[in-house]
Amino acid sequence: MSKTAIVTGGAGFIGSHLAEALVTAGQRVTVVDDLSSGSADRVPGEAELRVVDIVDAPALRAVFDEVEPDSVYHLAAQASVVASVADPGRDCDVNVRGTLNVLEAAKTAEAPVVFTSTGGALYGDAAPRPTPEDRIPAPLSPYGASKWAAEAYVRTWSLSSGIPDAVCRLGNVYGPGQSPHGEAGVVAIFSGHILEGRAPKLYGHGRPTRDYIYVGDVVDALLAACGKDGVYNIATGVETDVLTIWRRLSETAGVEIEPELADLRPGELEHSCLDITRARTELGWEPRVGIDEGLALTYRALAEELGRAQS
Repeated sequence: MSKTAIVTGGAGFIGSHLAEALVTAGQRVTVVDDLSSGSADRVPGEAELRVVDIVDAPALRAVFDEVEPDSVYHLAAQASVVASVADPGRDCDVNVRGTLNVLEAAKTAEAPVVFTSTGGALYGDAAPRPTPEDRIPAPLSPYGASKWAAEAYVRTWSLSSGIPDAVCRLGNVYGPGQSPHGEAGVVAIFSGHILEGRAPKLYGHGRPTRDYIYVGDVVDALLAACGKDGVYNIATGVETDVLTIWRRLSETAGVEIEPELADLRPGELEHSCLDITRARTELGWEPRVGIDEGLALTYRALAEELGRAQS
């Protein structure tokens, strides 16, 4: 009998890619998503969608009791730094209470959990770069604080239950399928601006750097982390500034549009780059898609998607 996996947040950008990979691998997949930011259209046809808010513990437990998962991938989150500053209470409810609910349900099912956390928003601006996992977090936003708190629950529940749970601290994930209409995900946002012929706003005057990681590489890492017990940076170890991202996408598209420059927003980092030595050593994982290839794949996928929508 094939293994059974639950993917929370599986109607979102990363979660839908992960659900597709699990289905392709022959697993039975149940997606748990409240569709507040995800879309049912993203869920693979072979997967089952349960529209449930992870903050609703009884509803979540009912799904787990019925599905009896062999593994749990917990990606559902309030993932906006700006939204966390505006409403830290809701951010805490989803990212901390919701994670606790997932852990409790997974513990009853005796299923290992892979939890997606954040890299840059967790470590803060004073961290050395590339930043290793043993760096004490210093988050600048409620979002980073809630992810750190959730990590503590993951580690505590793993130690108390003996079930191996993994924390994957992700860099800035990008790739096909990411929405160009959010406030996060600059690669998709910039691609959308290029296709619409509009100038983007580069916060931090284009100088902030991030560690951009292609979504396919992230999925490979999450799969490799299942059944492992530890904290892993999942990124590339290479930082790229925002202005360079804009220029390379513009070159790919063959356009020249002068961006608008603006100050950083509250809670946003200036620089981020993660040390991935531990993931290489313990997971046997290595990022395969370089930034130039990934940017081109992302832009072309969005161009094709918009072309279909307009035809």
